[in-house]
Amino acid sequence: MNPAAGTALAVLLSLVSAAGYALAAVAQSRLAAASPAAPDGRGALRALLARGQWWWAVGLNAAGALAHVAALHYGPLTLVQPLGALTLVAALPLGAYCARRRVTRTEWRGALWTLGGLVGLVAVTGPTAPGEALSLRESLVVAAATALLIAALASGRLQGRERRGNGGPDARGLGHATASGIASGVASALTQTLTAALALDLPGTEPTWWQTALLAVLISGFASGGLLLSQAAYRGGLAAPLAVVNLSNPAAAAVIGVALLGETFRAGAWGWLVAAGASLVAARGVVLLTKGGTPEPTVVAVAVPAPTAAPAPAVPAPAATATAIQAEARPMPIPRIPDLTAPETEPTPAPVGG
Repeated sequence: MNPAAGTALAVLLSLVSAAGYALAAVAQSRLAAASPAAPDGRGALRALLARGQWWWAVGLNAAGALAHVAALHYGPLTLVQPLGALTLVAALPLGAYCARRRVTRTEWRGALWTLGGLVGLVAVTGPTAPGEALSLRESLVVAAATALLIAALASGRLQGRERRGNGGPDARGLGHATASGIASGVASALTQTLTAALALDLPGTEPTWWQTALLAVLISGFASGGLLLSQAAYRGGLAAPLAVVNLSNPAAAAVIGVALLGETFRAGAWGWLVAAGASLVAARGVVLLTKGGTPEPTVVAVAVPAPTAAPAPAVPAPAATATAIQAEARPMPIPRIPDLTAPETEPTPAPVGG
């Protein structure tokens, strides 16, 4: 297969993988919202295993992982991993449909920004051969360092437990999402190593059966851990945790691909600048998608019946009112009786001194 056909097939398989992961993320989010978490976390795993919706999500994640592995067989890590961010764009309308609401303008703007950043990243993806993989020693070192980092992020000691003022997910939930993305990115890199080991094309000495089995166990552990960590992160919602997962996943894979696998970007230093700018554009889109997840309040007009007006008292005309007031203020006349005079008052005689 020529390189152009291999790249096109890798892109197609990456899109199928993103769709599977998006459906699984929506299912996990709805399951997390319907299942209240215990304060101490006991019995959470047992409760999940008893839910059929959880197994549907596991199956969708498995389908997305298989498509992702096939994409890694035909394309480099720096091409396949950025396309995984399309999971957020696909989950946007799916989550809105399940929540029975419309996608906001901010969310659509975020989707366009994210797609623009992804197109820029794919355009400068380097022509590194897809057969490159980690050696067994590098795989063990990466797995050990990643396990320590995931333990620090998932323990909650580095994050606060208080919720943000806008009702978003708490810091510990975002830490779970970061750990989930890192676990998935490392699982992808180890999957490339396992594929090369099975094809007897692994750098260094030929691996033994127990080394190959150890790689399979590590991949299963990181993949399962990433799934459970994302389930814990979705308790605070879908948009913000999924955005963090889709940022930390390609970031971890890019660090491994560039630092250990020799992958690079086209056009040398200019390619790195374009990749950095495209990453900022994609990050801007993710931020918009995160902020636009809260629907705007809807103002409902309620018809309130107008109060019945009491009958106004009769008010006399202004002229009649003035006449009545003057009549009340005028003194009442005293009637005169004819031939009736007031009695004369006799003078009081002065006392005679004696």
